[in-house]
Amino acid sequence: MSDGDGLTDDAAPGAEDRDASEPPASDGTDGTSGGNGTDDVWEGDGGDGTATDDGTDRPLDPDAVDVRELTGPERTLEPPVRLVWVLRAALVALVLGTVVGAVSIVLQGPAWLGPAVFTALFVLGATHAHLRYRSWSYHVQADSLFLDRGVLTRVRTVVPYVRIQHVDVSRGPVERGFGLATVVVYTAGSRGADVTIPGLTPGRADELQERLKRLAIAAEGEDAV
Repeated sequence: MSDGDGLTDDAAPGAEDRDASEPPASDGTDGTSGGNGTDDVWEGDGGDGTATDDGTDRPLDPDAVDVRELTGPERTLEPPVRLVWVLRAALVALVLGTVVGAVSIVLQGPAWLGPAVFTALFVLGATHAHLRYRSWSYHVQADSLFLDRGVLTRVRTVVPYVRIQHVDVSRGPVERGFGLATVVVYTAGSRGADVTIPGLTPGRADELQERLKRLAIAAEGEDAV
């Protein structure tokens, strides 16, 4: 019955029962995915976040990264990388020795010139590969990645974690044959790979990649603060 202001004292028959039996419609703002709601899922490669109960990855909290656990002592490369470098030196020596030998034969020069060039270049290349291996080292510290290498000229590179954009692991045909991999670090403002760390086992390369990713996330959080 109407009381004059447009409202009725009695609700329509069955309305109360129907409202109680039907669940309220979700608009996607109560913490669950509604019709057009979206979940805040980390758009990385699946290894940069933390797993949730529904199996998705959330962005890694920089405050949750323990930097001390991710750092370590100075490390060297794996010994098989010397063989890779020696093989490359042998290939270069073979090509140059063959060219010099062919030219020497055409010009009626000494027949031993080609083999002599090959031997000299191979010895130099093998020696350089051994010294290069001994000079290579890297050190994952709390704020930066340090690299030392060089035979005739010593080069030390410091890569602050806050400048790291992404880290790749590559394995060429020769590296796969020797069970090796290379870590490639890309930094902000660079046109290509700024740093490469060769001569690692696939396990070490993957582990170093994950450590550098987490250290970069922690450094980004500290820089933002």
